[in-house]
Amino acid sequence: MPNTALIVIDMLNDFVCSDGALYIGDTAKHVIPEIQKKISKYRSDNRTVIFVGDAHDEDDREFEMFPKHCAAGSKGAEIHKDLRPKPDEIVVRKTRFSAFYGTNLDEILREKGLDTLELCGVCTNICILYTAADARMRNYNVIVDRRCVESFDRAAHEFALKEMERTLGVKII
Repeated sequence: MPNTALIVIDMLNDFVCSDGALYIGDTAKHVIPEIQKKISKYRSDNRTVIFVGDAHDEDDREFEMFPKHCAAGSKGAEIHKDLRPKPDEIVVRKTRFSAFYGTNLDEILREKGLDTLELCGVCTNICILYTAADARMRNYNVIVDRRCVESFDRAAHEFALKEMERTLGVKII
């Protein structure tokens, strides 16, 4: 699928490292190698890989709901060392759950002629779900490989996969 981009969402130290501010738990240990494989496959096929990650201001209102995390420029906001982008790969910084809200992601995808997005990362029931919803509202085809998404909450993870498939028309593989 040449018109498909891999969107790697929030694979940041604060979420996937045990000392991170919002560590998702041991599920991170399982999803990282799966995402590594997916990134390698896309790169070997010369397909687009885009990294998206939180980069919050120090006074972000999200910190009223969640502990302070992924402050712009902090170690916690850095992409995990095993998943680092290559110099020519795009990194999009976001401040909300959706990778589209307040970013130029849609413009980047349209300029590249991409119409299908494969989402991977964390958390399934938050940033993956809301990015999938926004992508579908923009008429992108969306794929989610269940081996490449995780959450801190198993029930919410399973609900999000069902919601994406049944309500949004996301292809779950």
